[in-house]
Amino acid sequence: MLLSSLRTTILCGCRNAGKEFQHSSHQRSSQLRQWLVKRNQSTITVEAGAPSAPAAAAAVPNAATNRIVGRWLLGCSGLVVGAVVLGGVTRLTESGLSMVDWHLVREMKPPQSQAEWEAEFSKYQQFPEFKIMNHDMTLSEFKFIFFMEWGHRMWGRLVGLAYILPTAYFWKKGYFNRSMKGKVLGLCGFVFFQGLLGWYMVKSGLEEKPESHDIPRVSQYRLSAHLGSALLLYTASLWTGLSLLLPVHKMADTKNLMLLRRFAKGTGGLVFLTALSGAFVAGLDAGLVYNSFPKMADRWIPEDLLAFSPTLKNFFENPTTVQFDHRILAMSSLAAITSLYLFSRRVVLPRRAKIAIGLLAAMAYTQVALGVSTLLLYVPTPLAATHQSGSVALLSLAIWVLAELRKMPK
Repeated sequence: MLLSSLRTTILCGCRNAGKEFQHSSHQRSSQLRQWLVKRNQSTITVEAGAPSAPAAAAAVPNAATNRIVGRWLLGCSGLVVGAVVLGGVTRLTESGLSMVDWHLVREMKPPQSQAEWEAEFSKYQQFPEFKIMNHDMTLSEFKFIFFMEWGHRMWGRLVGLAYILPTAYFWKKGYFNRSMKGKVLGLCGFVFFQGLLGWYMVKSGLEEKPESHDIPRVSQYRLSAHLGSALLLYTASLWTGLSLLLPVHKMADTKNLMLLRRFAKGTGGLVFLTALSGAFVAGLDAGLVYNSFPKMADRWIPEDLLAFSPTLKNFFENPTTVQFDHRILAMSSLAAITSLYLFSRRVVLPRRAKIAIGLLAAMAYTQVALGVSTLLLYVPTPLAATHQSGSVALLSLAIWVLAELRKMPK
């Protein structure tokens, strides 16, 4: 009886143990299959995501590509400054009308032989500047003014290539976002327009004007448009480059800071307008009319200030009025910059912004000193060229101040 019960108990335990073993084996194999499936899925995910990790790291545009584009634009703006300075020297040396043809490629090579130089000189002799002003000019003197204008035109071509070729390369590499694409296309289009405007300006000085007894010169309107477009190109390039390179300062938008920003914008516009008025002074040789300061021929307001009729014509064609306006704008710019500097001392600003405003104020006084010296010394070419370059330096510092004071993007 006891043996029979023991045998029954052992058999039932073995059957239960077998069932439990089978169940546990089934659970282990099921867990193993689930683990393998999960591992395969994670492997597939990793393999599928492997190419996207480097792609994400190399996504463009990014901070590195923005620095590259910003430096490129600053380099382009520097080339534009060179073109403006060289153009000013060309104007001061009366060299701008020496090349009477305009060919995009053919004129890139200057005359080489004696026969080629004589042929070029012969073409120049057919136009008013030679007939009225330079009828006793020698071939060697002609070569000087020719190379001045040739250098200016070649520099303009260099500026065009500096904008267009990198734009194509960076575009292909994906360095531009949608907004930047529109900006660089606008800059390249402006370079092309600037070249056409330059030739349109030169053409005005080559035209015969039998009714005029004045010396041949380019139209002051076209000269101002040519300079103004160059300054706009420079301003846009410099602003965009600085916006990409300079981090935005985190400043609390206090009432004084907002007033300072508006004041800086108005001051920058006044500096631009003063520089543009200098083109009218150069176009009319107005710097040679009254060579005294602060009065004009012992008078605060000259007698012939409004000698032309209608009155509006004086502001663009009367050399006396043009010089008077340039003086007023220059003094207004100096007063505005001085006030901007004094007001900025009441605002908590980052160190870099304070440096920019301080340099702007120092350059404003330097520029006025250069202008007065140029006037009193009867416009010597080196000093006049330095004064013209100073106007671009002053505009550059005004743009830097605006870049330092710009708001955080939302």
